Amino acid sequence: MNQDMLAKVRSHTGFIAALDQSGGSTPKALLAYGVAEDEYDGDDEMFDHIHAMRSRICTSRSFDGDRVLGAILFEMTMDREIDGRGAADYLWNVKGVVPFLKCDKGLADEEHDAQVLKPIPDLNGLLERGLRKGVFGTKMRSVIKAANQSGVDAVVDQQFAIGKQILAFGLMPIIEPEVDIHSPTKAEAEVMLKAAILRNLDALDDGVEVMLKLSLPSVDGFYSELISHPKILKVVALSGGYSRSEANEILSRQPGMIASFSRALTEGLSAQQSEAEFDATLDSTIQSIADASST
Repeated sequence: MNQDMLAKVRSHTGFIAALDQSGGSTPKALLAYGVAEDEYDGDDEMFDHIHAMRSRICTSRSFDGDRVLGAILFEMTMDREIDGRGAADYLWNVKGVVPFLKCDKGLADEEHDAQVLKPIPDLNGLLERGLRKGVFGTKMRSVIKAANQSGVDAVVDQQFAIGKQILAFGLMPIIEPEVDIHSPTKAEAEVMLKAAILRNLDALDDGVEVMLKLSLPSVDGFYSELISHPKILKVVALSGGYSRSEANEILSRQPGMIASFSRALTEGLSAQQSEAEFDATLDSTIQSIADASST
């Protein structure tokens, strides 16, 4: 594991930018950015447009390693270049931003009010490639829809099982058992989730650390026990569909939790903006998220 990156994640302020929209979420992200579906033909052109958006964000003077601690990359982004360098290499060696890789292949069908991860074919090969390209860790997202113990346990147990496989490669797993913010039993599901996470943390060897990416909690400070846990490197928050202002407001009430926003990060950015307008909008966004992450 890269010790310089580990030290930065452990001690540095800032937040993690989620630049990992996959094929399913890319059209919506592009539309919000001002690129309509009739402006590209097929997946190749779609991914060219989303890479151009991500590259514009990363190369902006407003995107800096002082406020942006890390960035999560889609696999195709990791395999491409930003400003003539491999994406992970550019992030770390030019911007001082720790690169992570989205390693999951999407969600399985809902069962027991939850969606576990689809199988990840040749995960070992992907992890080896990530290591060669200079990523520090990975991220994988499951979803909990309601307070169903069977569903919660299935999600968390699978996440930790795959997390151990990732740790064996010397990479840091971000374990992401998202709770749907629209769930009528969100608070109850979070109680089950925290207990399941603590149970799995207890089963890890001493000295082993993982990261968590969790929905903003219904009860302020609810995840403080996880944030201070000796086997947790960092707990980051997903925006989960909240607007940026809502997400920032809730996050600011969670001491020790930092942001890892996607839609809330790109909100307000547009392909039609001039460079000055784009940089100014991104600067304001980054500052607001960094401020909310500093509590």
